Amino acid sequence: MDGADVGYVVADTTDGVGMEHPIRSELGEDGIALVTLYGEIDFSNADDVAQAVRDAVDDWAPPEIRIDLAEATFIDSTGLGALIEGYRAVTQAESRFVVTNPSPSFRRVLSVTGLCELFGIPEEEQSADLSQATGA
Repeated sequence: MDGADVGYVVADTTDGVGMEHPIRSELGEDGIALVTLYGEIDFSNADDVAQAVRDAVDDWAPPEIRIDLAEATFIDSTGLGALIEGYRAVTQAESRFVVTNPSPSFRRVLSVTGLCELFGIPEEEQSADLSQATGA
């Protein structure tokens, strides 16, 4: 089995109205770990998100971990805190932490809070997001 076949899915949870929160982790052929988040990332699963990132670091020691938010529909402050915890675990292991595919509204939050650079979001995207957020 090569690295592309390695992966796991964290057990789903539910917010009481049927919304599932799967977290999928896999190691690509390029050695980069991908943690994909689905649905709402909030207090009900923030610990699972942080743990999925720590597990990817511990299991694979990749040079980079990408957090894909393309399918995330909502992230609250505890979800943001989980990403920061993940960032700390990844950088402590001397790997690169990159958030990919954030929604425009979440990207604006990251821009305003100064987390875009920390999370590897290109500067040109940061500038566009701030002008949209301020209406400039």
